[in-house]
Parts: sequence; structure tokens; C-alpha cells
Amino acid sequence: MLGFAIRRILMLVPVFLAVSVIIFLMIHMLPGDPIDNLLRIGAGPDQRAALTEKYGLDRPLYEQYLYWIGNVVQGDFGNAIVQRRPVASLISQALPYSLTLGGLALLVSTVLGITVGIIAASFKGSWLDQGLMGGVLFGSMLPNFWIGLLLILVFSVSLGWTPVSGARGWESLILPVVTIGLGGTALVARVTRVAMIDAQGRDFVMLLHAKGVHPVVIQLRHVLRHALIPVVTILALRIGWILGGAVTVEVVFARPGLGSLLIKSLNQHDYPVVQASLLILAMAVLLGTLLGDLLQAAMDPRIRDNLK
Repeated sequence: MLGFAIRRILMLVPVFLAVSVIIFLMIHMLPGDPIDNLLRIGAGPDQRAALTEKYGLDRPLYEQYLYWIGNVVQGDFGNAIVQRRPVASLISQALPYSLTLGGLALLVSTVLGITVGIIAASFKGSWLDQGLMGGVLFGSMLPNFWIGLLLILVFSVSLGWTPVSGARGWESLILPVVTIGLGGTALVARVTRVAMIDAQGRDFVMLLHAKGVHPVVIQLRHVLRHALIPVVTILALRIGWILGGAVTVEVVFARPGLGSLLIKSLNQHDYPVVQASLLILAMAVLLGTLLGDLLQAAMDPRIRDNLK
């Protein structure tokens, strides 16, 4: 297992470098630069040239990238140009809000998705199965920001049950968590349903039925355990995507977090902050993929044997 883990970690290195190059080039190809937000009205070309040289923006792109990625691998994200603070400090303040929101949303989508998948698989082909899967599929097609605005309109504006925005108290987490969690429920439910239906057709399940074991015990203790391998993989992959999905939801609900920091920095063209924020979101996806592979290999030894 250790050898498998080391191989998978080493495979992430070229992917990380490729992602960092894409992020760096994408940010620097956008029109505008952070110097526009630093210059005062009436500033001349000499002042612009001085600031450009001060922040190293006059160097060739490949030199800027090598300098940036060299510091990143040492844990130094540099200093924000516009906000004039260490990027690591800005991210350390914003990231806990996003992790809390994403973690709770993952929990909601996991519990709800597995529950719906179990019920749908248990009543395969029935109106209940079709209704549940149709409902979660329809919910997954709706954009997060639209669901968020609808929930605000109903539960905050009309009923007054939850705060409209902000991050004061646990009540302010309810609507954002539900908004993100509903989007991931459909995928988890579909994977759970398919995996359980596949497991139900195996010989050991028919043997359990022949022995007179109660169907509920068979479903929850035996079938679900064998069906969890693909479900665990999907849940691990969802870690990164849910954190990324929190970006738009944080803006809708005016919550502090990595998403709000990213949008603000994009408007200011603050390169170091944007690059660090996008790199963290990308790393969350990569680490989620790694975690999914490791959990899947731990649950099914055949997977790591195939990669030897």
C-alpha cells in the first residue's frame, strides 16, 4: 500500500506543475494589471514604470513564473500588490470559512445522496425510484447561484427564518450549505443506486436471501458495504469541486471566504492573490483525487495490484 501511495503522489507532481503554468498564463493574459489600482489620478508614465519594475512585472513571463513557483514550493505565496499584505495571511483568514462551508455541504450531499440511492435501489423500477432519481437529477441541473437566490427569497425575505447574508452565527450557514449540498446529491445518489443494484445481483446476496436473512439487513450490512467503493471515490472527488463551488455561493450570500477573496482580487488584478487562490482550489481537486484513489485501493486490493 505504501508503494502505491508513493507512486500516486509522484504522479501528481507533473500535473501540479502543468496546472500552475495554466493558472499563471491565464491570469497574466487578462487585460489590465494591478498597477492601474495603485496609480493615482494624473500619474505619469515614469510612476507606472517605477511600480512595474518594483513588483517585477517588467520581467519576461517565464522569469516571473519561475520566481513565483520557486517561492510557492517553499510555502511562500508572496505579497499582495494592491492589498499590500502577505498572501498567506489573506488566505489563512479566508480559507476556514470556505472549508467549513464546503465540509458541511459535503456532509449534507453524502447523507442525502446515499439515503436516496439506497431507497431508489431498494425499489428499483417503481414510481418511487423514478420520482426520486428524477427529482435529484432536476435539482442538479439548476445553477447554484439560482438555488441560492431562490432560498434567500423564500426563507430569508418571505419567512424571515435565516439571515440574508453574512457569516454571523450558525444560522447563516444553513442556506449556503443547502445550496451547495443539493448540487452534489444527485451524483452521489446515482452512483449509490447503480452500485447497489450491481451488488444485489451477486451470488452472495442470493445466498443470503436463501438463508432467510431479512432484506433490510442484506441491503444495509452487505450490499451497501460492497457498493461503497465507487461511492467513496466520488465523495473524495467532490471535496475539491465543493470547495470550488463555494466560490459563487459565497458571493451570492456575501460570506467571507476564498471565493470572496478571489472575486475581489480578480477585480483588482492582484496577481499573487488570484494565483494563490486558484492554485489552492486546483490542489483541493488533486488531493481529493489522490484521497479517492488511496481509499479505493485500501478497500479493494485488486486496484493497487493492477498498477504494480
